[in-house]
Amino acid sequence: MRGSYCYTLLSLVFLGSLKDIIQLCGADPIDGFTDVPLTEYNFELQKPYDVPLEERYSFVNGVRRLWVYADDKPHDPNSQTQPRTEVRMRGLDYSSGIWQFEGYGFVPNGTSGATVAQIHGAAKGATTIILRIYNGDMRYYSRDLVATNLYDKWFRLNIIHDVDVGSVTVFIDGVQKFRVKDQGPGDLYFKCGVYAAPANISYYMESRWKDIKIYKKY
Repeated sequence: MRGSYCYTLLSLVFLGSLKDIIQLCGADPIDGFTDVPLTEYNFELQKPYDVPLEERYSFVNGVRRLWVYADDKPHDPNSQTQPRTEVRMRGLDYSSGIWQFEGYGFVPNGTSGATVAQIHGAAKGATTIILRIYNGDMRYYSRDLVATNLYDKWFRLNIIHDVDVGSVTVFIDGVQKFRVKDQGPGDLYFKCGVYAAPANISYYMESRWKDIKIYKKY
């Protein structure tokens, strides 16, 4: 079926760019990966230390909703970091091999300056990659543009980390959008939610996530 579909698209190549058609016919980012079983134990919540969890997080009908305010406290009284409400994927041996995060994200209009997904841990700095939303666009930290126009719609995010090679690849809705070298080995784990950037942030920040999965290539 895929071959027939791609043949039809290629026969109509004048209607669009060849690059877009090749991407439509390309492999799914999870092809060749094995699903890593997860339980609720693997989902560790971080939130402002002085408020109850239910005031910054809900999990209803399979959707995890996470929100935070610019004047919230950090996740620990001894931390000097920005406020956050995040899910940390714990309990995974993530020191070598090829790993992948997959989840469907939703960012409401108005949320800006918030990290919505990241790989924590690195030899240089605290993180391997940070994906932030600024005015509806996703950026690598506050620099390279990864994707545009993500407000108010569900998007599929896949992040592949080849630890041995030292590369990270980002897909949005099955299309490769960004690739970068990692920052070296560290205490690696995936996170998603909202984590305020150091500057230029909205007062209220929120993201929602569903169908979160972790894959590994053996």
